[in-house]
Amino acid sequence: MTQTASNSALSADGEQRRFASLDPRTGEVVAHHPIHTAAEVEDAVSSAREAAAWWAGLGFEGRKTKLDAWRKILSQRSDEFISLISSETGKPADDSRVEVALVMDHLHWASRHAGRVLGKRRVSSGMLMFNHGATLEYRPLGVVGVIGPWNYPAHTPMGSISYALSAGNAVVFKPSEFTPGVGTFLASTFTEAVPEFPVFQVVTGFGETGAALVGAGVDKIAFTGSTRTGKKVMAAAASSLTPVLVECGGKDALIVDSDADLTAAAEAAIWGAVSNAGQTCAGVERIYVAEDVADEFTEIVVKRAKKLKPGGEPNANLGPITMPSQVEIIREHVQDALDRGGKALVGGPDSIRPPYVEPVVLVDVPEDSLAVTEETFGPTVVINRVPNALEGVRLANQSKYGLGAAVFSKSRGEELASELRVGMVSINSVLTYAAIPGLPFGGVGDSGFGRIHGDDGLREFTYAKAVTKLKFSSLINMATFDRSSMAGKQMLRLARMLFGR
Repeated sequence: MTQTASNSALSADGEQRRFASLDPRTGEVVAHHPIHTAAEVEDAVSSAREAAAWWAGLGFEGRKTKLDAWRKILSQRSDEFISLISSETGKPADDSRVEVALVMDHLHWASRHAGRVLGKRRVSSGMLMFNHGATLEYRPLGVVGVIGPWNYPAHTPMGSISYALSAGNAVVFKPSEFTPGVGTFLASTFTEAVPEFPVFQVVTGFGETGAALVGAGVDKIAFTGSTRTGKKVMAAAASSLTPVLVECGGKDALIVDSDADLTAAAEAAIWGAVSNAGQTCAGVERIYVAEDVADEFTEIVVKRAKKLKPGGEPNANLGPITMPSQVEIIREHVQDALDRGGKALVGGPDSIRPPYVEPVVLVDVPEDSLAVTEETFGPTVVINRVPNALEGVRLANQSKYGLGAAVFSKSRGEELASELRVGMVSINSVLTYAAIPGLPFGGVGDSGFGRIHGDDGLREFTYAKAVTKLKFSSLINMATFDRSSMAGKQMLRLARMLFGR
């Protein structure tokens, strides 16, 4: 079986309908890919259904062996993989290397821990049901549809793909139209390791292809993208009661306390805001710094930011804006901040020269401006002074988003972290939670719901199956119409004695 759905759509003249993926640095064509129709997506899901039964039947160890073989192929072909990610996103080679390393790490963790997390285990029956045995296991759903983003086209979708596969599901993956080659590479290398059945397939195209996947009868959809599109996915899935995992955007804040290591905090702030050209859902977009250290912290940030330049070279600090339409959003947010009284200490409107955007550092930006309330998704950051770190936490929590956050404090890191309404927090670092396979990744509010990674990520692609077994008869049997008239009173008396004190 091939890794892509077969019989691609034909145009009116009988030619296969295809589209080009482009290198955002140069505009050159990287490759052409088919535009899969709804019928072809349905065919892919149908073939995945048969494959899922075979894949689930391999058991945890059998799947681990296959997934280990896939991971070794990814390792052997990592140079090709890295080059492809950079070509379709424009990101520097070093950023692509980190992404590939994370793919391998998470794949290894998921396949290694699936049996421990999901396998059958005994559960206490409790005092009232002491004569029954109880077990719990987590069974695969069947076929999981994954709709991936373009900013981290390998690491982010693999947070669903590797965990869904390890749990025993087949996967049909629709990558972003900006990075179809990355999705095709993942699926084709998997087919090298697992040629028997189409366990992992890719369908390529635009929004219509993704919509077709949502409506194709999959057992769950894992979506990563904008909140607006996530709501459309949920609405479409609702008609068939297809469960969804939704990981949307963020407006993540960094809190700098009075006792923070300011050099470390500034370095982390700039990396969290500017790496991957700011195209990181959990990147740093807002900074709240305690008043008494604000001047020193801001000075270090400005100095660091001025050194960074975008470009298409492999060793550039940051690459281009991958999605052209995002440039205008960045421009709008920067201009709105300035029009409303904010100041640009680094860069400004002139920093935006498509497809590149130089780092922009804004200060004194009103809390109701676009640069504070909406996801910018560019190499920009807002620094606002606050009387103290707790006030920074309060302002951070006002956002409709709640993906991740960061705190820099020598003495109150855990205290401040506990008050933040987000799914993840890094203390004295940024984004480290995304690189730890055992930790769940996901947010609250407009950042979505559900979790990838970790034990929660494995369970996300299963259903819980509970089983009880009668071990011996009890003197009090409530599950019969022949029970004694005293049975209920005896049961209540026992419950009061055990639990009512």
